[in-house]
Amino acid sequence: MSQSDNNALRAVSRVDSTEQRLKDPAKTMATAADALGSISIDATHLTMSVTDPTAWATAMNNLGMVPVGLAGQQLVSDSLCVPGFDPSLSMMTGITPINPMMAGMNLLPPPPTQLPIVKEIIHSKSCTLFPPNPNLPPPSTRDRPPGCKTVFVGGLPENSSDEIIQEVFEQCGDITAIRKSKKNFCHIRFSEEFMVDKAIYLSGYRMRLGSSTDKKDSGRLHVDFAQARDDFYEWECKQRMLAREERHRRKLEVDHLRPDSPPSIMHYSEHEATVLAEKLKDDNKFLEAISILLTWIDRGEVNRRTANQFYSMVQSANSHIRRLTNEKAAHEEKLEEAKEIYKTELLGILTQFEQIVAVFNASSRQKAWDHFSKAQRKNIDIWRKHCEELRNAHNEQLMGIRREEEMEMSDDDSSDVPTKKPRVEESALAAQAYALKEENDSLRWQLDAYRNEVDLLKQEKGHHSRTEESLTKDQQLQFLQQAMQNMQQVSLEM
Repeated sequence: MSQSDNNALRAVSRVDSTEQRLKDPAKTMATAADALGSISIDATHLTMSVTDPTAWATAMNNLGMVPVGLAGQQLVSDSLCVPGFDPSLSMMTGITPINPMMAGMNLLPPPPTQLPIVKEIIHSKSCTLFPPNPNLPPPSTRDRPPGCKTVFVGGLPENSSDEIIQEVFEQCGDITAIRKSKKNFCHIRFSEEFMVDKAIYLSGYRMRLGSSTDKKDSGRLHVDFAQARDDFYEWECKQRMLAREERHRRKLEVDHLRPDSPPSIMHYSEHEATVLAEKLKDDNKFLEAISILLTWIDRGEVNRRTANQFYSMVQSANSHIRRLTNEKAAHEEKLEEAKEIYKTELLGILTQFEQIVAVFNASSRQKAWDHFSKAQRKNIDIWRKHCEELRNAHNEQLMGIRREEEMEMSDDDSSDVPTKKPRVEESALAAQAYALKEENDSLRWQLDAYRNEVDLLKQEKGHHSRTEESLTKDQQLQFLQQAMQNMQQVSLEM
């Protein structure tokens, strides 16, 4: 039999097998499962009842097929798997599984959960990636080097090329370099660090070129972190840059908290001396100019040639004393005027307090007191005491101001020797008169208080039943009135 006859027989048998697969879909599914090599099922398993829907959905997802012949809720949505079977490839086509390695999604691998992560089949133009068994432990990886952007990819098919590797791993991100070895491994360098995590997600996948089942066209990928000098150098550069930024930030904070340094003093010259002489005559710039003059003198700029200029500047500084003296006198005059205004206002306030106290005292007398209710009397008494306290406090404040004025006057008198004795006598008489006036005021206040007490006793016990206590109160009132009259006569004589 010739070679052409053999090819014809093979074509006929292939067509027969295709027709048989189309007639019997159960056998077709079994054949697809045998081709995957990771899940083995019989045709009878597809017609039996489903007891574990989750496991069945996982198996169907790994096969890339929609569960058929099942009653109830659909386990896999139509958006995940599109029905369509290619008998030449022994697998489902048109599948659009959701996985973070697809271009345009830019997602990291899903976070770990209690259930094992179900990986999907990844289709490319030149190859297909089949996920590992989800029940197997995750592949081991080495410790991640600092600034790692390079991955080691082992287990590549012998017939793989740089273009195929580029096609598979460019879904993880931008690739800057691929270094392939003859021993079925390569190193891939990405532009960013997070892309390495996407590449690690592909570890454990079985890679098959096209639809070939040849050993040279298939292999199990092992992706791991790789230590590259370029990555470490870029990481060190980035760390140094961050350290410089941190030092710069701290320096800015220290400079912000540090007090400002004094301005630098210019060197002496005839032009600067002329400008400084003008500044010394200006009140607003005098402080700055006098500090510059002091610095020049300390530096030793004074000599026979510059002595006249420095003398004129010192003379300008001396003339500023007259201005300061006049300014101080003006401020003192304003202070005295403010004191006089304050004393006048305070006297007016005390006068009003005296009038208010007089109103309370008049209200406490029997003529008006009897007509008030008990609550009204209580309130009037409280108001009177509060007003007297305020009056006494303001009176003491005014007395303090007067004592200060007397002390200032006595200091001024002590400086004037010829008129010392008459002024001392006048101050002594004024102090004695003031003391008598205070005593007179206190006696008057006591008299008013005793009158109020007597009025209250009269109100409580009646006009006709006087006790011994009321008699003693009357006697005390008489004595106080007589003492007050004597004090008034003495004050008038003085």
